[in-house]
Amino acid sequence: MDFLRENGAELLFKTGEHFYISSISLLLGILVAVPLGILLTRSEKISGYIISFVSILQTVPSLALLALMIPFLGVGKVPAIVALFIYSLLPILRNTYIGIQAVSSNVIDSAKGMGMTESQLIRKVKLPLAAPVIMSGIRLAGVYVIAWATLASYIGAGGLGDYIFNGLNVYDQPMIIWGTIPVTLLALLADFLLGKLETYFSPRLTSDKGGL
Repeated sequence: MDFLRENGAELLFKTGEHFYISSISLLLGILVAVPLGILLTRSEKISGYIISFVSILQTVPSLALLALMIPFLGVGKVPAIVALFIYSLLPILRNTYIGIQAVSSNVIDSAKGMGMTESQLIRKVKLPLAAPVIMSGIRLAGVYVIAWATLASYIGAGGLGDYIFNGLNVYDQPMIIWGTIPVTLLALLADFLLGKLETYFSPRLTSDKGGL
């Protein structure tokens, strides 16, 4: 508790930094991966190549990817956000692709029979029905990104990783613990809130299918 009394304000700042890095990375992942996942459903051959490529990027060790960012983007928050954005892509992209592909052809034919255009079909039928699967991917990516953001400390991006790795360097157990606790709480909170969104969309999957 002495550590918390002496470093409470800084701990709050580091937690905010960690949240900022993680949330921007996840938001960018959603903005890129969801539209890309929708586009890939139009070509099975191309989708296989793209998803395989993104899967390969996922296997690159976190520290190696962060180090690769330095020659191009320097150090700080920007390269960390780019690296975390890359790591967020696979779960969201894969789940978007699977979710859209899983929409029943009968539902699609019914919607087309009602005169829906392709854009209306995506907005009003495919995305609502695929939403629970997409949210599952976003939920997974969110937890991953928050955990991986601790490594951003190595390239000067700040966040709670500063406490964890500085604590390891000087064998300061309270520093390690108070760096780890907020990361864990952020990950649990993200998992809980995104899980609630996933649950919210799930009943719509059944009701919308019944309506069409």
